[in-house]
Parts: sequence; C-alpha cells; structure tokens
Amino acid sequence: MATSAFDLPDHLSPKADPRLITGDERHFAAIAESLERSIADLSERLDAALKAPGGIGRRALDRDQEVRRLSARLRTLRRFGLDLCLGHMVGADDPEPVYIGRLGLTDSAGRRLLVDWRSPAAEPFFGATHANPMGLTSRRRYRWTRGRISDYWDEVFTPDGFTGHAAALDDQSAFIASLGGSRSARMRDVLSTIQADQDAIIRAGSSGALVVDGGPGTGKTVVALHRTAYLLYSDPRLGHRRGDVLFVGPHEPYLAYVSDVLPSLGEEGVQTCTLRDLVAEGAAAAVEADPEVARLKSSAQIVTAVEAAVRFYEEPPATGMTVTIHEYDIRLSAEDWAEAFEAAEPGIPHNEARDRIWQEVLTILVDRYDGDESPDLLRRSLLRNKDLRTAFNRAWPLLDPADLVGDLWTVPAYLRRCAPWLSTDEVRKLQRKDAQAWTVSDLPLLDAARQRLGDPEASRRQRRNDAVVAAERERMATVVNDLLEAQTYDDGEGVLIMLRGQDMRDALVDESGLPGTDPDWLAGPFGHIVVDEAQELTDAEWQMLLLRCPSRSFTIVGDRAQARHGFTESWRERLERIGLDRISVATLSINYRTPEEVMAEAEPVIRAVLPDANVPTSIRSGGVPVVHGSVSERSWILDTWLAAHGDGIACVIGDPTFQATSRVRSLPPELSKGLEFDLVVLIDPEEFGKGIEGTVDRYVAMTRATQQLVILTSP
Repeated sequence: MATSAFDLPDHLSPKADPRLITGDERHFAAIAESLERSIADLSERLDAALKAPGGIGRRALDRDQEVRRLSARLRTLRRFGLDLCLGHMVGADDPEPVYIGRLGLTDSAGRRLLVDWRSPAAEPFFGATHANPMGLTSRRRYRWTRGRISDYWDEVFTPDGFTGHAAALDDQSAFIASLGGSRSARMRDVLSTIQADQDAIIRAGSSGALVVDGGPGTGKTVVALHRTAYLLYSDPRLGHRRGDVLFVGPHEPYLAYVSDVLPSLGEEGVQTCTLRDLVAEGAAAAVEADPEVARLKSSAQIVTAVEAAVRFYEEPPATGMTVTIHEYDIRLSAEDWAEAFEAAEPGIPHNEARDRIWQEVLTILVDRYDGDESPDLLRRSLLRNKDLRTAFNRAWPLLDPADLVGDLWTVPAYLRRCAPWLSTDEVRKLQRKDAQAWTVSDLPLLDAARQRLGDPEASRRQRRNDAVVAAERERMATVVNDLLEAQTYDDGEGVLIMLRGQDMRDALVDESGLPGTDPDWLAGPFGHIVVDEAQELTDAEWQMLLLRCPSRSFTIVGDRAQARHGFTESWRERLERIGLDRISVATLSINYRTPEEVMAEAEPVIRAVLPDANVPTSIRSGGVPVVHGSVSERSWILDTWLAAHGDGIACVIGDPTFQATSRVRSLPPELSKGLEFDLVVLIDPEEFGKGIEGTVDRYVAMTRATQQLVILTSP
C-alpha cells in the first residue's frame, strides 16, 4: 500500500477524515506516477544532449541552452516531489478541483495534473477574496513538512460552501497561521500563502517602471522575488537566455537570505547581485568618509564627467606629420587625422574603436603612396613604423577605466575641464592623494568609464585570435586541396565537391577553442531589472542600472521611510529625475510580519523625524511585550530564549563584540535591512547615530523581529 501524502498530527485528526482527503490522495498518486515518468524522460534527454557533439557557433549555443533547460527542470522535479503542489481550488461552474503547482505537469494521457502558479488559470488561487471570489466556491492550501502534508486549510466563498469543509476550516487563514512559524537562515517558502494584494503586483505588466512601496513586514521582498519568476514565465521578451533578468539586493547577507527562493520557484537563470558586484573595485571599496564628498559624487551629473574625460582623448591632432617609408615621404594632415577618427561608429567603446581608426589611418597612407611597394607590403612596413605608431598611440591612447577616474581625483585642471559646473572649492574637495583609494561613491564613475572605454585588452586579444584563425584556415586549405587533388572516386554524397566552396572551408575551422575571457554576466543588457531596498540608491548609482536596461523595464521595491540618508521627494519625482518615465506606484500597507507590540514601539521612532512615513498596520499580535533591560542581561536573555525554542533564529544588532553562532546572528544595523528574525536584541540603539540616519537604523532594526523584540542599554 502506498504511503499517504498526509502526515497530520493527532490534534488534527478530524482533518484526516477520508471524505476530506480521499480525492487528494488519488490525485497525488497520479502526480507521483507522472513525476517518476517525467524524471526518467528528462534524465534520458539530458544524457543524450550531453553526449551529443558540441558543434560550433549557433549549434553549440543551442545545445548549451537545452542542457541548462533540461537540468533546471530536472533539479526542480527532484527537489520537491509531491510538494510541487501548493493546493487546489474549486470553481462554481465545475466541481472538479484544479490543482496549482510550482510548475505545470500532465499525465501520460495529457490530462493536466498541476497548473503552473504563474499561468492565468491559477490567478484565482491567489487573488480570490470574500469580496471578490473570482468564480471560486472553495480553496485549499497545504503545508508540507519533509515531503508530506502536515496541515491544510480550506476557505469557502459561498454560503453553502461549509458543507464537507467544516473540519478543515480554521479561525486563522493559512497565511496568518504561517506567520507564527520559526525563521531560519534562509527566507521561508511562502508561495502557497501569497495574498491577493501581493499577487496583483506580482502579475502586473513589465512595461515601464513599477514601484512597490511598502513599510516593514508588508512582503515587498516576497513580491519582488515572485514577480521575477512570474515575468520570466509570462513575458515573451524574457527567459530566452541566461541573464534576461537582474535582481539587485542591498547587501550580501540579504542575497544569502533570499538565495533559495528563485530556485524553489524553478528559476535558476536570474542574475543576482549588489551594486558593489557590478564593478570589480566594489568588493574592497570603502564608504566615503566625508559626507560632502559623498554628496558631490551622488549626482547623476557627476557621472557625465566620464564622457568628457574620454572625449579629451578622442580629439584628433591639430597638426599633421610626415611618414617616411622606404625613403618615400607621405603627408598625414590634421584633416586626415580627423577623417580617420570618424571611422569609429557611435557607440563603439573607445578601446575597441582603436583598430578601426588605425586601419583607416593605414588606408589613407596606402592610398597616397606612389612608390613601387605593393599595398600588402606597404601596410606591413607601416605597421612597423615607430614614429607612426607613437603618433597614433598619443592621438588615440589605450585607456584604463581606473586610471581615467583616478585622474579626475588627482588632477584638478582635468576635473575642472570635465565637470565645469563644479566650483573651485568643490574641485579641491574632491581631490585626494591616492588616486585609486576607491570608495563606494566612486563605483558609478568606474562603471561608466568601463562601459564607455571597453576592455583595454580587447584589441590585443582580437588581433591574436585573428592571427590564429588565419593560420588555421591556411592549414585547413592545404588539407582540403590535398584531398581534392587526390580524389579518385565519387563519394556519392557530393562532399568533396562541397569542399571547393569557401563557406564549407570556413566551417571546418573551429573557433570555439580560441582563448578568450569569461563572459561578464552582470554587464547586461537586461530585459528587466528588479531593485530591492531601492530607496538607498543615489542618482549616480541609478545610472549603473539604466546603462544595463535599455528597455527601462524595472520593478522598484522600497520604503521611503527606510532611506538612511532621507527621501523627501515622491517616488515619481525621484525616478523622473534620474531618467525613468512610464512610472506607476503600487502601495502595500498591511504588515503581515511584525507583531502589533513591536510596531507600537517602532512607529513613534520613525514618525519623530518622518511624520508622513508609510507605517503599515500589523494584522496580528504576538502576545509578547517588548522587553527593555541592561546590556549585562544579553547572555541570559539569549540563553533563556534558545533553551525555550528548539527552532528559530535570533539576531543581536549593534554589538560588534558579539560572536555569531549557528542560531544567533550578529549584524550592524545597516546590514539588517531586508532580513527577519524570531528574536531581535538591540544593543544601545541610541548609539546607532543621530539625525535621519540613526533614526532609520533604529526603526529598521526594531522591525526585523517576527516574535519578540528586546532593547538593551548600557548603564
């Protein structure tokens, strides 16, 4: 006899009534059979794809994409098993339940066993409310524990719907009941309990910029992650290649916390990062010590100085020169230099344009030559001409992004030329002794410089590759010619005849093995970018993301009241200023996470400096008051809590001397943003800082608690 999918505890025995679960048991048996068949089929297809010849060019790309697609689906099926199923819903027009899953699934006859949660057909499962049942009579949500159902909840939407459901109806909904569960080091799976207000935002279209504004505990991060998976499924522009969507989080602890969510939704190709990750120098960059310097570097205008800085090196020489080759003088005038510089099409990075301009210079000189040398020999001679090389390198130098930005901070005259709007005092303020003592505030300029200049090694690498390909084609041509000369038979397929064609000869050269660099998956362009805790981004930092998203399709998640440096404008005003249009704003105002007791203490903190803060309304009480005490009680409080709670995770915020353990984290207030813990212990919150920054840090740290908040102060 097959093991039941239900493993209900004794106190829920009424829910084990066969009249309530027999239909589910039959359906789960069909799902199990389909899963077994699907896993076997996918395994065979993946094995075949891996054994297939790699090929070159488009064939190699298609093979790699198929391997990734099959591998991702196989991992999802193996990871979940029956708990792919989130629940079911029953419509008024059809008594047969429709089962909703993390992905779609059919049986061998093509009967739909699971409807993908992102499909339009699944929308009522998340969006139905008693005010708008969306055609449903009932809905059932499951709670899975180690692959079996440990609880489930029924909701009914019609007066006669209670019949046959009474034992499964609870005073609290599935969602409210789930809020009381213990936290862990990773964000918990919440797909089955997405609420109607959240689901409406998740399913909104991707055209333009959608702002998801909400205070602590409103599920902004949940919305952002699930919206990412939804758009990859529903938007025909996305999901065709790795890196179509970029997800930007505030810091590394946050990315670690949410790292499991997208894979659990069946999406593994999303690129996730912090702003620091977009630039190589970001890992070691320090915070700008001088607030005034940070302010000057935070504007979008300062980023435009990079373009002026590059243009300085793209001005053609004002005087000509004479090139002597084989005792023959060729004049290269200032007009010739200007003509050569125009050979670089707009949009080509500076360093990658060098070869085009250099070839144009050589063409001008070859066309002007009246001597006896052949054009090919003349070109080779010009390539070796030291004076010409020196003049060209001076006229269009190879530039390094770090050197370019470093010069702005160490050469006042250069900065004045590139940023003429700065006052003399501001130029002096921005100067520093160490050109490359990078700060976080430098990253937007470094990023803009790298995008504008391109890879300094690209030209050299391309020349080396071209030489290798040319040599290989010459070798292959010799082999083919030998075959054709030795042909003594008709192969019946016309292969040898085909070898006479240049296209076939070129196809025989495998360029896939040429040396290269690993792709920069964060360089873009992306079809859509999701930004969480977006209230923290400066105008300059926004330029880093705009560069990577030509479509201007964004999901922008944040809370103006949690901006550490203040956010006095509206979202629309801020985003229009940095270059976005087609902006819509969706507001979340229900606090699902933070108990009333904690919010009652946190709300006055933020309203003291931001009277119009979007403070959400908590919908549950934890029954545990906020505790105030002395720092000396820290160890006793933690030990007592750990002894009383076998599960869950705590966090000490504001005490750098505390050593983290497997169940108690230790964080500064600024790195707690976006996270949640069962118990939060704040150490001397008044020492977090003065003004808006200190207040926001206190507010954010307090609202990380899902069960209990303890505030300890020094005597």
